[in-house]
Amino acid sequence: MSGPVLKIKIQIYCGEEIAMGPGKADLLDAIASEGSISAAGRKLKMSYRRCWMLVDVMNRCWVQPLVITSSEGARLTEFGGTILARYRAMQAAASGVADAAHWPDLAAALRLEPLAAQGEETAR
Repeated sequence: MSGPVLKIKIQIYCGEEIAMGPGKADLLDAIASEGSISAAGRKLKMSYRRCWMLVDVMNRCWVQPLVITSSEGARLTEFGGTILARYRAMQAAASGVADAAHWPDLAAALRLEPLAAQGEETAR
């Protein structure tokens, strides 16, 4: 890497569960494009069981299901599409934080690599 990197990860909690985060949003995108949970799992290199568990958490956390399943596969509900679009919009807005006034100061004070041990002083 050429310099410090700022990564903003938005997670929305419902109690102790993550109702939406980057991985769940990627899963929703994959379900929308692939038309099934199993195909979405293959695309994301995740097991069907893991995908199903993530869908289950999302469907239990929101006031309406985000994904519905049938014998033909799975699809996002209209509500699920709305939640995904709003989450992606929040991600896009948060990515602009790297342009914020304080980031250059923080980046300038950050080492390129951590010290091998506390108390060790080396060049930045």
